[in-house]
Amino acid sequence: MITGYAAGAFDLFHVGHLNILRQAKSRCDYLIAGVVSDERLLQTKGKRPVIPESERLDIVSSIGFVDEAVLDFHPNRLLTWEDVRFDVFFKGDDWKGTREGKGLEELFATVGVRVEYFPYTVHTSSTKLRVALEQLSSPSMQVQRA
Repeated sequence: MITGYAAGAFDLFHVGHLNILRQAKSRCDYLIAGVVSDERLLQTKGKRPVIPESERLDIVSSIGFVDEAVLDFHPNRLLTWEDVRFDVFFKGDDWKGTREGKGLEELFATVGVRVEYFPYTVHTSSTKLRVALEQLSSPSMQVQRA
């Protein structure tokens, strides 16, 4: 049995998130989705998610092809692996060939985990959705809508 792990913020859940999880499940027998904690997102991205971690965890755990959803709070991926134990780590292909991606591959190779990449959904992202929401709530936009 192959256990896969797909981590993400899964903030403002959209079709790109769904695609990654669907593709991940098609390549493993048991899929664990790691929902990155609010604290870790603040540390790595410098901002809090729009949707709190408990709600993001609820959303992701409700998806039929996700077998288990866990809170991903370790800054070190090997600590995550020690807690969860998986055979393959799934990542968006925007990491493929990068210094960070190669580092991830080398790190996981030490424990026999392979890294597989999926095409990143370019036309939709939580960042784009966040920007759109911020524009809609800006004072100039509110004046235009009034």
